[in-house]
Amino acid sequence: MTINNEHEKTKTLEKIVAESKERLKELSCINQTTQILKEGKPVEEALQQITLILPKAWQYPDYAVARITFEGVEYTTGNFFETQWVIEQSFKSFDNRKGKIEVYYTKSFPDADEGPFLVEERHLINNIANLIVGYINSLKAKSLLRLKDEEDKEIQKPHEPAFLSRKLLQTFLTKQNLNRDVFHDLMPFKVREILLVANLYDAYFIEEEGRFSEHILGEYYQMNLTSMPRVTGVTTPAEAHEQLKTKHFDLVIIMMGVDKEIPVSLSQTIKEEYPYIPVFLLLNNNKDIAIFQEEPEKEVAID
Repeated sequence: MTINNEHEKTKTLEKIVAESKERLKELSCINQTTQILKEGKPVEEALQQITLILPKAWQYPDYAVARITFEGVEYTTGNFFETQWVIEQSFKSFDNRKGKIEVYYTKSFPDADEGPFLVEERHLINNIANLIVGYINSLKAKSLLRLKDEEDKEIQKPHEPAFLSRKLLQTFLTKQNLNRDVFHDLMPFKVREILLVANLYDAYFIEEEGRFSEHILGEYYQMNLTSMPRVTGVTTPAEAHEQLKTKHFDLVIIMMGVDKEIPVSLSQTIKEEYPYIPVFLLLNNNKDIAIFQEEPEKEVAID
């Protein structure tokens, strides 16, 4: 009996270690992708580099090949060829330029959640697609702003004193409006009212130590947006439900502190009553991610 128990414990430990290694590979892929995009490379170079790092994040990296297609151009790993075992995710920029990420296995493997692919790999390829779309959109927005700057310089003649130009005010307003409107167009919806649920300690930490309001205000100022969202803070589920009954909120953020169960149950009750309101969970510690990896059913009500 003791031997069987020890065997089960060993198997469980080996499973936990294996799953942890897979999550680390996926996290590494996200981090590397983010770093590539932060370097501001041309789209072609960035997509090629991301393609090359994709296979390493999959469960069987030695038998994985990848391809990213964007606007008819393909970026592939050196040994790429198509097979019947594929996981893919399409993406589209805000100006309707389309692309797709594909990862193939070159041999058969046991069925998992989606063919031979894990559900975590589905989440990973979706996240990579979102990162790529965000980058492509940001480059397009910057090019529009540069184009507008060039047009403004042509309108304002060098020899004409600025204070005499009848178009000075119009040019200024047009530029400011374009800067603002570009970012407005990139947003699927506008967040004006946020409900933040956090215990008193976490609320203090966010506001004072993290300079929450200052950070939001700074980001909005840089994007030339005219108004920042209003954050309403509550400390208990009862207060959260009371606020939701009396006022419309565009977004709910629940801070996960020492108590790990209340944020999950609160997100579920909010989703049942207000399924149209996005609910985000703000973790205080990266170790809390493991809770949702071990019990994915807890993520059902969290956007």
